[in-house]
Amino acid sequence: MKQQTAVLALGSVQLSLATTAWADLANRPEAQVNGRTSLWAAAIAINFLGPMLYFLRGIRR
Repeated sequence: MKQQTAVLALGSVQLSLATTAWADLANRPEAQVNGRTSLWAAAIAINFLGPMLYFLRGIRR
């Protein structure tokens, strides 16, 4: 039961990260994104790594 709870919790966190990253990507002007938005949209789908990379490397500051 604890393992199932942990998997559900981690899945919820991952889904929240991805949803937040996709929403940010959709609303951010293309000039403020490093690289092609279509590639970032696909990369965000990669577990925890994609959204974290988008927030760390995909946004021009």
